[in-house]
Amino acid sequence: MSRRFPRGGSVSSGRTVTRRRALKLIGGTLAACTLAPSLSLGSLQGAKRPNVVFILTDDHRWDAMSNMNHPFVQTPHLDRLAREGVRFNNAFVTTSLCSPSRASFLTGQYAHTHGVKNNLTPWSDSNVTFLEHFKSAGYDTAFIGKWHMPGRLPSLRGVDRFITFTVQGGQGRYFDCPLIVDGREEPSRKPYITEELTDRALEFIDGRRENPFCLYLSHKAVHHQFLPPPDLKDLYDGVDLRLPPEADSMISIVDGQVVTGVVGPLEYHYRNYCRTITATDREVGRLLDFLEAMGILDDTVVVYAGDNGFFWGEHRLVDKRWPYEEAIRFPLIVRYPPMTADPGVAADQMALNIDLAPTLLDMAGLPIPGSMEGSSLVPVLRDRSVRGREAFLYEYFKDFPYNVPEHLAVRTDRYKYIRYQGRRKSEIFDLANDPKEMNNLFGTPEGNALLPELSALMDRLAQRRGS
Repeated sequence: MSRRFPRGGSVSSGRTVTRRRALKLIGGTLAACTLAPSLSLGSLQGAKRPNVVFILTDDHRWDAMSNMNHPFVQTPHLDRLAREGVRFNNAFVTTSLCSPSRASFLTGQYAHTHGVKNNLTPWSDSNVTFLEHFKSAGYDTAFIGKWHMPGRLPSLRGVDRFITFTVQGGQGRYFDCPLIVDGREEPSRKPYITEELTDRALEFIDGRRENPFCLYLSHKAVHHQFLPPPDLKDLYDGVDLRLPPEADSMISIVDGQVVTGVVGPLEYHYRNYCRTITATDREVGRLLDFLEAMGILDDTVVVYAGDNGFFWGEHRLVDKRWPYEEAIRFPLIVRYPPMTADPGVAADQMALNIDLAPTLLDMAGLPIPGSMEGSSLVPVLRDRSVRGREAFLYEYFKDFPYNVPEHLAVRTDRYKYIRYQGRRKSEIFDLANDPKEMNNLFGTPEGNALLPELSALMDRLAQRRGS
């Protein structure tokens, strides 16, 4: 039965739920186990597999949350997730662009493998998503929200419910956005799209079922036009925005950046961006309240992520297509008490968007296919002291009409090396001493000393690309 859900506050499920099991006891047993991924919760005989909720937002920077000490943005519900789970301080996308990143979350693969190299190359239905693996393992599955990959809507195998939109080139609208529900057009029942998608997610979660569920909830927010709901339209008026010193009001129309769509005073757009983040946080809270009212919150893996970062004047840029920290880092928070040691203690190990799929499968005790190029983060959830990856490869393919050259980058704990195609000079940054990446060391004595090792590391990591 379909119900409408109020905005904000706790929501009662309207029925008695008896889903709490002895997961805390099992979690205690797991804490005493070694950190091998093969000992995930679901792999223990007789253990109940967790539900899964993955919440994905668009263009949400890693530092635009109050739990990251943002100077004014308030995100109390994301703060709760970080307090009760694990926030990954060093989470990176392997391509900072919507369509490639979304395909990487779904498949656990780099863009050069899944084939969605930019916002122009279409998704192939031969790609296998983690939802398909969950469905094969007996889960009820749903994809709700923004698809935004080129071409026709996909034939998603292993998805029981597929709710999305195609207006504005798949970007959707913040207000009165028509939906496509399992192939049929339907009007939005609520004016604001973030609230409507949350309603649809709650209805799926509330369905009567014998199986665990896996939900992929993909919001339009906080992509431009950065429109908050009416009740938040004046939020953050008068606050000091603390934009970077190299930014100015009209930066969005210089150096060809008008194609980004962020036209007009930077301050205006940034305030709305921050308001829209808080509006999205409110819907995260509504979902958490609903899971808690049903008595299944602690039996559910909840993951929050953004598909890439965003520049707000840094490097005199607006958008996300360059390989600097503001674009390639994204917020990543995981909450699942039975598999989390030391909740509230952040993880500094590198995490990638391609790690999501193998991590979710591992948390459910399902095998990780060899085709996935990411790694499970379960060992880090259990022990914040385990060693993480030392470096990763970043790639960007030409995306017309944006004047950004193709490039590869390698990032280590301390250094970043960027190799551009064409005539643009390569870049090397010492992130320990130059976290804003303002001082290019390439061609300097220090850079010359670093270059051989960084170049060899890039070549080794890129060998699997087949080019």
